[in-house]
Amino acid sequence: MKLYGYFRSSASYRVRIALNMKGLEYEQVSVHLAKGKQYDPEFSAISPQNLVPVLEHDDRLLYQSLAIIQYLDEKFPEPRLLPKDSPGRNRVCSLALISACEIHPLNNTRVLAYLTDTLKVTDEQKNAWYRHWVTVGFAGLEKRLATEKETGKFCHGDTPGLADITLVPQVANANRLKVDLTPFPTIRRINDECLKLEPFRKAMPANQPDAE
Repeated sequence: MKLYGYFRSSASYRVRIALNMKGLEYEQVSVHLAKGKQYDPEFSAISPQNLVPVLEHDDRLLYQSLAIIQYLDEKFPEPRLLPKDSPGRNRVCSLALISACEIHPLNNTRVLAYLTDTLKVTDEQKNAWYRHWVTVGFAGLEKRLATEKETGKFCHGDTPGLADITLVPQVANANRLKVDLTPFPTIRRINDECLKLEPFRKAMPANQPDAE
């Protein structure tokens, strides 16, 4: 397996956690997003959207972090990242999508660069934008995690899965951008539980070969 990613990419972070939870060995290839290396012709031939992560496995190129994680869960079913029951899978996916599809896309590198380079907002305004959308997303996520009976030690029961895999990178980003997480005690508790586990710690940005 070969994972094309970037140490600070939230989507790459998710896939690293999933690979680690499955106990799979993989080679990492760094694509330096901050230097625009995703637009190099060599990588464009690998990723038509010029995005990371890309997972190469069995002579296939796999795209989009959640689709990659689904592939891994089907190809290597233990430990499971999604519940066996339909209501459980629906809940876990819906929680994961809050982080992966509502918060993250508004705050990814391309969007932030457009704000500053094209719309000419200040760094202060850009960071306010970032904090706003994290706070909005976490408010709804916290309400669900704090009130739904399926929440346990982790987002769904007492075993980490897809919802936790998407949550932890988003909390890391929130901390980096100094988002006030005081209003979100359940999110903070679950994040702390995840970071006690080696697959999550090993996947942290600071622990990657290309970390700066």
